[in-house]
Amino acid sequence: MRWFRAYRLRAPRRIWRNDEGAQLVEFALVLPLMLILFAAIIESGRMFLAYQTVIGGVRDASRYLARITPRSICETGGSVDGQAETLANIVGNAITGGSVLGSGITVTTVEPSLDCIEGSYRFGDAPIVEVAANVTITFPFAGLFTLITPSTLGTVTTTIADQNRVFGS
Repeated sequence: MRWFRAYRLRAPRRIWRNDEGAQLVEFALVLPLMLILFAAIIESGRMFLAYQTVIGGVRDASRYLARITPRSICETGGSVDGQAETLANIVGNAITGGSVLGSGITVTTVEPSLDCIEGSYRFGDAPIVEVAANVTITFPFAGLFTLITPSTLGTVTTTIADQNRVFGS
């Protein structure tokens, strides 16, 4: 009976000294944090790529509007509001061009505007066109973040605008 009592006291000490499988336990503890960090890197990179793509589309639309608007629009009067649908198509085409990580981008509105800056310039007043797009970016991997917080990432809504001087047609 005495040997049983001695064995019973030595067995837990032997288990605590044994370090087999410690790496597996450490990996199991770190794996969820690594997955969340990886998902955060992918989401932020995807968001910046989407934002940059929309900026390119808005710039293209602004340059297009600056080229087709007559240079004398400030003197003759007129508006660029009739080009809103064409500009929305230009921005939409820039967004839908082959994205690796899926789009998740929604352009809600594209609004053109005209500003005539008065001054003694070579050709009279300087017409400036602006294209502004309201954009919503959604996160497709947002479900992974519910592991650490009960709320989701939701969406990012922003307005992107670009101005160009009218060169005329």
